[in-house]
Amino acid sequence: MSRIVIIGGHGKVALHLAGILSGDGHQVTSLFRNPEHADEVAEMGARPVTADVESLSTDDMAQLLKGHDAVVWSAGAGGGDPDRTYAVDQDAAIRSMDAAARAGVDRYVMVSYMGASINHRIPPEHAMFAYAEAKSTADEYLRGSALSWTILGPSALTLDAGTNKIAVGDNLKDGQVPRQDVARVIAAVLGRPETAGRTIQFTHGDTPIEEAIR
Repeated sequence: MSRIVIIGGHGKVALHLAGILSGDGHQVTSLFRNPEHADEVAEMGARPVTADVESLSTDDMAQLLKGHDAVVWSAGAGGGDPDRTYAVDQDAAIRSMDAAARAGVDRYVMVSYMGASINHRIPPEHAMFAYAEAKSTADEYLRGSALSWTILGPSALTLDAGTNKIAVGDNLKDGQVPRQDVARVIAAVLGRPETAGRTIQFTHGDTPIEEAIR
């Protein structure tokens, strides 16, 4: 049994993940911004904690992470406002990495997106520019940290039922993947310490998740 904290715990992927992990006997803590979401989070077996990571300091975040075995970053500003995108997807994400190190939580799983790269080539005038910049900067910071990190790069997310099968690779064509399967991939890498130090890009496919991530 592990103690796992999910940052961005009311997101659809995070809710699936909480259900999977708690169902497997792990202790799950989910951090989220809106106190009205506490009951929905608790229904998935997680301990709900209201916390706005956008405004939390590194020390405050470290206090919330302390005592856990792993951190999953599944938070995001949701696009739209570039300033908030940088504040959450980049700055708060980086603070959470520093906080994990400060709290002695070595394992860290980042949910990024397929194609995230400091060389993303998205022009500044594009609506996705701030998101691409923020995510790629956070990913690079994580790669340079001393944490046992895994970065996940799923393709476009859908609400379809999961199939427990994916395709993995660095040269995949754009595709789609159910959020439920993204949650299953997170749970799978948490259970495989040997995935530390890897960036895993994936989309819907024909290979069972456990086999695909080996």
